[in-house]
Amino acid sequence: MNGKRSKPVVYVVSDSIGETAEFVVKAVASQFNSGRVEIRRIPYVTDMETIKEIVEDASLSGQAMVAYTLVLPQLRQVIREESERRGVIAVDVMGPMMDAFGQLMDVDPHMEPGLIRRLDEDYFRRVAAIEFAVKYDDGKDPRGVLLADVVLIGVSRTSKTPLSMYLANKNLKVANLPLVPEVEPPEELFWVSPRKVIGLTINPKQLNEIRTERLKALGLAAQANYASLERIVEELEYAERIMRKIGCPIFDVSNKAVEEVANNILQIVREEQQDGE
Repeated sequence: MNGKRSKPVVYVVSDSIGETAEFVVKAVASQFNSGRVEIRRIPYVTDMETIKEIVEDASLSGQAMVAYTLVLPQLRQVIREESERRGVIAVDVMGPMMDAFGQLMDVDPHMEPGLIRRLDEDYFRRVAAIEFAVKYDDGKDPRGVLLADVVLIGVSRTSKTPLSMYLANKNLKVANLPLVPEVEPPEELFWVSPRKVIGLTINPKQLNEIRTERLKALGLAAQANYASLERIVEELEYAERIMRKIGCPIFDVSNKAVEEVANNILQIVREEQQDGE
């Protein structure tokens, strides 16, 4: 199509989805003629032939230019050379900034197209995992057992909630359930794979100290049944019977940091994922 168009055309070329370049083009276009431009976005461009065809089309379109966000240097070089050869205005939206960052940080860029989008997706997965951990914390809704990547079970004060949040930051959906002798565990707990369930136990004396301090912090009597050694031993024995019945892995959290226990759990999860592939 020869001759000038009623509206200028901007070809937005990207090796990812092209949102960044299109946003910049729209922002700049708004400063000229009320932003009346036609934007043609061409995403996921990864070969030289496609670039040559785009530049050729731009040269035949009359009033047109190319704006591009290409990570790989060889593709950026091709689009520069083709644009110069055909007399097409071409703007490298991301290249100069990437080169400047390389000088500032004295390191080479990853050269991975679409990396920012993958980072965004990772962020949203993490947020979703954290929201899941909050929703299904402390047995609030046993249906979470069926939806979770990992289910933590154990008596009160065995680090179930801190571990849930730590693992959620690793993009795992975690539900946790308290085990109490007077309360039957939900039937959903026995429907899922035993490898998906993680039992948490602890030294009785250490748990006694933790619960005693917890009662003091709440302004309650430290002699309450909740913190008595006899009650603690009863709870731990009950919890172990449930864990043995399920056949799940059991981790002793006594004197261990959340990070250490979480890394052990992550190893179990990775092994399970590999077995499932």
